[in-house]
Amino acid sequence: MISESINYLRNGEDWVKTVLIGGVLGLLSFLIIPTFLVIGYLLRVVRATMRGDEEPPEFDEWGDMLVDGLKGFAIAFVYFLIPAIVALVFGFAGLIGIVAGGGSDAAGAFGGIVTLLGLLVAFVLSLAAAYLVPAALANYAETDRLGAGFDFGTLRPILTSGKYATAWLTAFVVLFAASLVVGILNVVPLLGFVVGAFVTFYASVAAYYIIGKTWGELHDIEMMDEGETPDEQPAV
Repeated sequence: MISESINYLRNGEDWVKTVLIGGVLGLLSFLIIPTFLVIGYLLRVVRATMRGDEEPPEFDEWGDMLVDGLKGFAIAFVYFLIPAIVALVFGFAGLIGIVAGGGSDAAGAFGGIVTLLGLLVAFVLSLAAAYLVPAALANYAETDRLGAGFDFGTLRPILTSGKYATAWLTAFVVLFAASLVVGILNVVPLLGFVVGAFVTFYASVAAYYIIGKTWGELHDIEMMDEGETPDEQPAV
């Protein structure tokens, strides 16, 4: 599936234009809105691939894509907010321990242990969120319901399946390989920053191709007919 995912964007007639737009949006991510647009596009990729469409979507209907991206961001934000809160709580508890101990060596050691434990727990929760978010986004993409991103009744059997685990690891490998390429490019000033945005976008599309394709296979989703809405699809 790795080769299929890497070649996915090239199935489109205007794939160079798509990569250029995606890369430019990546470069402008500091403006926030471009980030939402990229997320919206990735959700389109998931929708298309889960229904068996091998032709990548285009950047159009920007307003709808922006709203879609905002919803996708909200789903991911909620999941990653939990480890962030855990890290802050443990860090604050460690600081209180140090202050309450009057800055003694014992208090410092206790505060350090508490903080380290918090970071460890937060790291584990972050990994869990990273594993869960693609499935949550796929469930949202299928139903167009924001609440579907938190429908654990639907998500649980997907998350515990070997097929999804393999797909997630494969997508991770694609993204990790892209990060290595960007790291190498960073040896040349500005090259990694500029070209890296395009490489990252291309790899992200490939990764979400894998997620969408796997979700469609697990849910046996049929390709939508022209003009058909997700609500008209057979229940799964």
